[in-house]
Amino acid sequence: MIKKLVRIGVGVLTTILALLVLWHFRIVVAYGLISLMLAASIKPLFTRLVGKKLFAKIIWIFTYILVVFGLLFVAFLVVRASAAELSNLAQNASVRDNWRLPEWMSVSFRKTILLWLPSPSVLFQNIIGPDGALVLPALLGIAQNIGGMVTAGAVILILSVYWSTSHAHFERLWLSLLPSEQRKRARDIWQTVEFEIGAYIRGQGLFSLLVGFCLGVGYWIIGSPSPNLLGLIGALASLVPFVGGVLAIIPIIIIGLITSVEISIITGIYTIIVLIVIQIWIKPKLFNRRWDNPILNVILMIALADAFGILGVIVAPPITAICLILWNRLVIHRVSEGGTTDLSDLKERLATISQTIDAMEEPRPPLITSSMERLCNLVAAAEPVLIGGDAD
Repeated sequence: MIKKLVRIGVGVLTTILALLVLWHFRIVVAYGLISLMLAASIKPLFTRLVGKKLFAKIIWIFTYILVVFGLLFVAFLVVRASAAELSNLAQNASVRDNWRLPEWMSVSFRKTILLWLPSPSVLFQNIIGPDGALVLPALLGIAQNIGGMVTAGAVILILSVYWSTSHAHFERLWLSLLPSEQRKRARDIWQTVEFEIGAYIRGQGLFSLLVGFCLGVGYWIIGSPSPNLLGLIGALASLVPFVGGVLAIIPIIIIGLITSVEISIITGIYTIIVLIVIQIWIKPKLFNRRWDNPILNVILMIALADAFGILGVIVAPPITAICLILWNRLVIHRVSEGGTTDLSDLKERLATISQTIDAMEEPRPPLITSSMERLCNLVAAAEPVLIGGDAD
C-alpha cells in the first residue's frame, strides 16, 4: 500500500514538474507546435515531389518559390497601401470636430450621441497625447512587436522546413522511444493528427485570403476611402473563431462615422453578405468539421488567449482537434476494443454452456432451454452496441 502511494505521489509530482517546465518555456513550446502545424500544412507540397524526375522536381520547386514570393509581394503592397490609408484617416480625424451621423436619425438621438462621444479631433488628441508625446513610444512598441513577429515567423518557418524535410527521420526517432506493441497505434494517431491539422490550416488560409480579396475588391468598387485597410482587417479578423465577423464590421462603422455614413452602411451590408455566403457555401468545402467541439474550443480560446494573446485564439481550433483525436483514439477506441474482447469471451462461454446442455440426457428441463434461448437473444441484441465503436 505504501509503495503504491509513493508511486502515485512520484507520478503526480513528475507531472506537475513537467507542466511547470513547459509553462516556463511556453514560448519555445508554442513555436515548436506552430512550426509542426505549418509543416503539416505544407507536407503535400513535398510529397508531390516524391517519385518525380529531377527536372520535374526543379520545375515544381521553382513554381513554389514563385508563388511564395508572389504572395509576399502582394502582402507587401497591401500593407503599404493600408499604412497610407491609415495615415490619411488619422489626418482626417485630427481636423474633424464632429461625427458624421445619418440624417434619418432623430435629432434628439443624434444630440445624445454627440453629447456622450468626444469629437474625432479630441479623441485623436487623447490617443496621441499632448503635442504627440505618446506617438514615439507607440511607434517604438509597434517596431518592437513587428521585429518580434518577424523573428518568430523566421524561426517558425525554418523549423517547419526542417520538420518537412526530416519528416521520416523525426518520425522514426520518436517512435523508437515507445514500446514495439504501441508503435502502430502511435503512428496512426500521429498521421491522423498531422492530416487533420494540415487540412485545417490550408483551409483557414484559403478562407482568409478569399475573404480579404472579396472584401478589398468590393470596397474598392463601392468607393470606400480605405479599401486595402478594411480588406486587410477583414482577412485577419476571419482567422479569429466566432467573433471574426464582428471584428471585421467594427472598423467599418468607425471609419464611416469619420468619412461617409452612406458608404459605411453599404460596405457594412456588403461585408455581412460576403461573410454569410462564404460561411455557408464555401467554408464547408474547405473545412472538415469532424473534429470540432464548440465548448472545448471556447475553453481553450479563453485559456490560450490569457497566455498568448490573439495568437492563442487563432491556434485554439487546431488544438481542439488534436485533443478530440487523442480522446477518440486513446479512450473511446480502447473502450470499444475492450467491448469486443468481452463479447468474444461471452460467446465462448455460451458455446460451452450450449455443449453442456446438448450433452444432457433427455428430457431437458424447460427452464434451462428457455433461459439459454433468452441469453442467446440478449447477446445478439447487445452485439451491435458493444462493437459499435469499432464500426465508427
